[in-house]
Amino acid sequence: MVSLLAPTAIRLDATAQGWEDAVRQAGALLESEGVATSDYTRAMVDSIHTNGPYIVLAPGFAFAHARPSEAVHRTGLSWLRLAEPVEFGHKRNDPVELVVAMAAADSTEHQAAMAQLAKVVSSKPTMERLRTAPDAEAVLAILAETTSPRTAPAPEPANHAEQRSTTGRSLTKDHIMTVCGNGVGTSLFLKNTVEGVLQKWGWGPFITVEATDTVSAKGKAKECDLIMTSGEIGKTLGDLGVPMVIIENFTSEQEVDAALREMYDI
Repeated sequence: MVSLLAPTAIRLDATAQGWEDAVRQAGALLESEGVATSDYTRAMVDSIHTNGPYIVLAPGFAFAHARPSEAVHRTGLSWLRLAEPVEFGHKRNDPVELVVAMAAADSTEHQAAMAQLAKVVSSKPTMERLRTAPDAEAVLAILAETTSPRTAPAPEPANHAEQRSTTGRSLTKDHIMTVCGNGVGTSLFLKNTVEGVLQKWGWGPFITVEATDTVSAKGKAKECDLIMTSGEIGKTLGDLGVPMVIIENFTSEQEVDAALREMYDI
């Protein structure tokens, strides 16, 4: 993640006149780094006009992005911390004080960075440190510290197959879809959180979680048991004939855990 965020793509304590101005400023940082053109910035703004404030993934945090296109020269990030938060229109996660913008050259190159960013945003102590970081170098140091690989303890042996077969509602496809407007950004945040919960349950090896966009989701809905998305995207999707769960905070394992437990009757 840190390798995609240049110090000069970080702006702290900026002033924005509203959500659109904030997104445009974050896009301008991508433009100044040669990551993307102004067409990409316009696409980020248009996506919010079309789909609503679904990019406000967690309290105070918005993840601005659009589909990969010719307007993207290479994958990169920008970081805009606001002196005064602005309203995006999200009923639960407003106001926003941090806008991270991403331009992806394709649909796969940035996935590891998204998992790392989700880890950062879900950590309240880390976010508090980032709110008070004095300069770009301090921001990068905190991010590097938080996202550096650590050796995880070996998991305890468990008969996951038995646990999976005797607990909860029987599934037919063992497939969950997380959906956003473009399929390359916010849906990956939610996918990462869902997979984290399933791993803690011991269900990770048995359920596939797929991040996708609204158009693809409409065509593939019958292939999954469950769709998880935001309220705004849920309205866009409509009734697809499969259960749909609305998640407000895409980085909250507690919220996702509760939603999955209700779905699977456990």
